[in-house]
Amino acid sequence: MTSAETATGPVQSYTEWDPLEEVIVGIVDGAVFPPWHAALPPVLPPQQHETFRTMAGRPFPPELVAAARRELDEFARILDAEGVRVRRPEEIPQRTEYRTLSWASTGMYAAMPRDVLLVVGDQIIECPTAWRSRYYETLAYRPLLKEYFAGGARWTAAPKPELTDEQFDPNWTDSEELPARLVVTEFEPTFDAADFTRCGRDIIAQRSNVTNDFGIEWLRRQLGDEYRIHVFDFADTHPMHIDATLVPMAPGKLLINPERVPRVPDLFRGWDVIEAPRPVLPDSHPLYFTSKWINMNILMLDEQRVVVEASDEPMIATMKQYGFTPILCDFRNFNSFGGSFHCATLDVRRRGSLVSYF
Repeated sequence: MTSAETATGPVQSYTEWDPLEEVIVGIVDGAVFPPWHAALPPVLPPQQHETFRTMAGRPFPPELVAAARRELDEFARILDAEGVRVRRPEEIPQRTEYRTLSWASTGMYAAMPRDVLLVVGDQIIECPTAWRSRYYETLAYRPLLKEYFAGGARWTAAPKPELTDEQFDPNWTDSEELPARLVVTEFEPTFDAADFTRCGRDIIAQRSNVTNDFGIEWLRRQLGDEYRIHVFDFADTHPMHIDATLVPMAPGKLLINPERVPRVPDLFRGWDVIEAPRPVLPDSHPLYFTSKWINMNILMLDEQRVVVEASDEPMIATMKQYGFTPILCDFRNFNSFGGSFHCATLDVRRRGSLVSYF
């Protein structure tokens, strides 16, 4: 392996597994259903389509918001007890309508910093998200971004997309064919940070219903020759975010979704491949945005410690089997909002250097 000199400053993160020192944990306060839009059907569970149509712009059930808030607060307490500095965004008014020249929308939440912000090295990038309801989501993090910039971090914003109708395929229809047909076109660059996973100099990416080739190419040029972006397609007919499909956990250890990754990319030849156990989330539990494979959305605190949902006994057993130390946290109510521990966080600083693992 080759390595560069360790960087200094308030923002520094090259991998998903270097020792975690500072993290942003999202909030669910004020969460509302987004306005109905063509970008939603490709990624929502089919049984939730009617709910989103009828509840558009209205608050999520207050009892669910309160339960998820308690879990987030406990998650933050656990991270603090493990020696990690925890930061939180500010609540912004999600039901306030905003407009561009072409459309109007309300917001959604500030629960998933992993989607809208990408940290690579000492750079923090605001992502050009494809959902109109997420257009101003990064404002909840603006005070923190200013602080990190004042401390020496590089703060970049990708081109703000217009998100006109040309950005979305009007003829998109649901299909089980592979490769998946995507609802986003190549009209402008769009991407969510959660469609990228970092392994030092190598960054793994996927195209999805929010991330297009244009967006991946923008990021490739923005990061420069110091990094290599590898784009893989998986057996996922409704792709959105890579962190419930392929999760590098430590050097040489890779967690995969056995349904979506029938063949491990050659890049990971020689790595230990861990098949995620089937989810045990009950059918009765509401999942508004995601499949049950959200059980893979773990958070590494270092190469051994991993945060796992407290009731997911198969995943806990799998982690122990492969030499990891599970840290348990209740998170089922937060899962309903479309993410788990990785989605709910942004690792601002990990102790490590820029290394090539391949």
